[in-house]
Amino acid sequence: MSRSPFRQQEPGLIRLAIPNKGRISGPVNELIEKSGLHLVDGGERRLITRTHDPNVEILFARPIDIPEYVASGVADLGITGRDMVMERGSAVEQVLDLQIGRATLVVAVPEESDVRTAADLDGAKVATEFPAITRAFFAEHGVTVTVVTVGGACEATPHLGIADAIVDLSSSGTTLRTNHLRVIGEVLTSTTVLVANPAALTAKREKIDEIVLALESVIRAKGQCYLMMNVHRSALPDVRQVLPGLSGPTVMDVASDENLVAVHAVVKEERVYQLINQLKRAGAKDILVMPIERIIR
Repeated sequence: MSRSPFRQQEPGLIRLAIPNKGRISGPVNELIEKSGLHLVDGGERRLITRTHDPNVEILFARPIDIPEYVASGVADLGITGRDMVMERGSAVEQVLDLQIGRATLVVAVPEESDVRTAADLDGAKVATEFPAITRAFFAEHGVTVTVVTVGGACEATPHLGIADAIVDLSSSGTTLRTNHLRVIGEVLTSTTVLVANPAALTAKREKIDEIVLALESVIRAKGQCYLMMNVHRSALPDVRQVLPGLSGPTVMDVASDENLVAVHAVVKEERVYQLINQLKRAGAKDILVMPIERIIR
């Protein structure tokens, strides 16, 4: 009898599966760290690693395997691409869109090809790492193709005579252009998602909600800055006009003989450059700009 390489989970323990490699591995690890789930071993890659939370452990796995690990109960939660979840067709529940690793699964052909639409590929060979999604896409459009499953370097297959077209992920289109490929259609848009085992979502709801809140708070804080400044009370109306904030600026009295108030606001990082000058002109001084790690509503 074969033995599973995964040890049984302890009661009350949450196992979170995350990518061990690939394009979303770095951003996911950064998100995990910022959420407070610091790895006990300082990031040394093992199959299963403890975190500073004694009730949460991390399972490193291939992104394509994560949906099935979660569906089967090997992991309670998993972070992987939405495309991987759809490819596997695993019985998991999407809990949170992590808004990272956005990419589009596209149909592409060589630049010199006469093919203009997916319908023109009837009877053609299509190479892909996503055979299930590809078959479903062409079947939905009433197009008969032969799907050639490859494990990587999909862009090279048309030039090697292996396929007439490819279905592959594209973030910026640079790789496709480098390989002289032209997009003729989009299959789906994928982002990185947090998925849960349905049974675990019920049995361990309180702890899972805690993890979701931690991750969600980091996502909300992305691209936001915290502004603090002193403003003479007479200039407050002008400063209010400049500051958007999440729910408007917070105004507090300052123990000062200058009739000052302290104004705090959360603003988009991309606006800070222009806001500083506008705030100065409106009467603000002693302006501080601080990064935000988490926003919890």
